[in-house]
Amino acid sequence: MAALSDATEDLEKRRAESNARADEARAKRDRLNAEARATAEERSRILDELHAKSADAQDHRRNRDALNGMVREEKRLREEWNHKLQEFGDQVQELKRERTPKPGAVPVWRLKKELKELEFRHMTTALTGDQEKRLIEEMKRLEAAIREQDAELRQNPEVEKTLEAFNEARTEAEKHHALVGQYAEEAQREHEAMVALYEEVDELRRQADEVQAKLLEVKGQADEAHRGHIAAIEEVRDIEKLLFATRGGRAPPSWSAAEAPREEDFLARLKKGEKVSTEDLLELQKSGRD
Repeated sequence: MAALSDATEDLEKRRAESNARADEARAKRDRLNAEARATAEERSRILDELHAKSADAQDHRRNRDALNGMVREEKRLREEWNHKLQEFGDQVQELKRERTPKPGAVPVWRLKKELKELEFRHMTTALTGDQEKRLIEEMKRLEAAIREQDAELRQNPEVEKTLEAFNEARTEAEKHHALVGQYAEEAQREHEAMVALYEEVDELRRQADEVQAKLLEVKGQADEAHRGHIAAIEEVRDIEKLLFATRGGRAPPSWSAAEAPREEDFLARLKKGEKVSTEDLLELQKSGRD
């Protein structure tokens, strides 16, 4: 019976050790699970921000593409009106050439040429006060003569209609030219905003990948700790079954005396750390009572 008492004491010691390992593994598992939850929340936050910025970037891309389409359309309209402007301008010049000036009148084209020459001279030549005064008076005379001939020319309904069409074409061409620049600038701003957001998305995706790798690592460690906890708990249960047997459990009636293990064999196996079944202890207890 002394041997049985020693075996019971050893089992209680082993149970305490297994309980300690189970507690340690459970604490580690709980700590790792808490870390995994925090890491998963961080990943979720990063992914939410990533999806929001990606959606914003796509909005900027759609706006950019729409504006680029508007730029193409405005260029087409500008080219169309520039072509009309050229046509109407050629018609106006043709009508002016066909018009017979008054006897002794200087043609408008020559008046404009002289005016340009005087304007260039006024800007590039050092003049005395009197010279400048006479030059300005001559420029004014030429301008008045040009306006007079233009007014006479406009009295012709065909010329007036062509000039109105010419002015309309010029206004439209200038309007579409301005819109080309405006839409192009807006498209460029949308493009730059899109690129900046996609750079942020790439950085967030890199962060999300790092957090995901960390999450998998922590979850793996938590699973390992959980398996260690379960294994230790099973050891405790097995030992408690053995202890129950040593403290008064009954041996299975099917056992024969020849099948019962000897006490010295049982103790040797126990000291080696080998598995000892409940039936072994029951048989040992029975043989001890006998």
